[in-house]
Amino acid sequence: MVWGDRAFRLTTQFFALAVLLVLAVILATLAWAAWPAFRHFGWDFLASTEWNPVTQQFGALSPMVGTLVTSLIAMLIGIPVSFGIALFITEIAPVWLRRPVGTAIELLAAIPSIIYGMWGLFVFAPFFTDYIQPLMSETLGAIPLVGVVFQGPQIGISVFNAGFILAIMVIPFIAAITRDVFDVVPRTLKESAYAMGLTRWEVIWRVVLPFTKVGVIGGIMLGLGRALGETMAVTFVIGNSHDLHLSLFMPGNTISSTLANEFTEADGELYTSSLIALGFLLFVITVIVLSFARLLLMRLERAQGGQKA
Repeated sequence: MVWGDRAFRLTTQFFALAVLLVLAVILATLAWAAWPAFRHFGWDFLASTEWNPVTQQFGALSPMVGTLVTSLIAMLIGIPVSFGIALFITEIAPVWLRRPVGTAIELLAAIPSIIYGMWGLFVFAPFFTDYIQPLMSETLGAIPLVGVVFQGPQIGISVFNAGFILAIMVIPFIAAITRDVFDVVPRTLKESAYAMGLTRWEVIWRVVLPFTKVGVIGGIMLGLGRALGETMAVTFVIGNSHDLHLSLFMPGNTISSTLANEFTEADGELYTSSLIALGFLLFVITVIVLSFARLLLMRLERAQGGQKA
């Protein structure tokens, strides 16, 4: 048993260290291949919106902004909807309806991203252009200062559409994890709260959410990681333009969509290095976001432990 335990410990330790080694190798490889672009452009690579393969001028600002904006739109739409789905399944839906709805949510997560992109381009984009965008432009577009964000041509492909498609893609992940987390809340806690006269909403807000906040945030971060790196669905509906606009209804691009569109056509060391530099920046952005999420979870866990003590 002693040798078996030691072998098991060494094996698991090897696999854990192997993951860190693979991440370090990937980061080092990307940094090495991206160095020519960083050396040639310097900090201007991060601050410039110009992307012209003919003149060999490249800047990462537009795809970086597009990546962050589309992910933010996805989270603003996806988080409330996911919470609503999870709460409906665990707290409101009758028993006979919970399994079919939960299975449907899980099936949505299994749909390939290219199918979402095709649906977004051929079905959602025309519907959005004809019915939703005019309404948003007339209402939200009339608000002073921020109205320019919701003004733009009705062309069907835009940063907002990409964010909306991303929201549909991340909803199954966040909803499934949130549902599983809500299911672990002890029934005695909820029944005690109901017995004290709390309403259903008060039980959800004061009992369910505080008990599961660590797991809920973990599910949200998983969905955010999916949104940051999504490629094919975004490429179909974002318009793939390197111009930077204030309006969400204008075409744009993301780091992933730029790589998907141009990597096979890259000619020359500087062009290829600039694209790899975009991949390096996406890696760094993802690591920063997930590290921040981990720090937030650790802080919540410490606060939760202090309250229990």
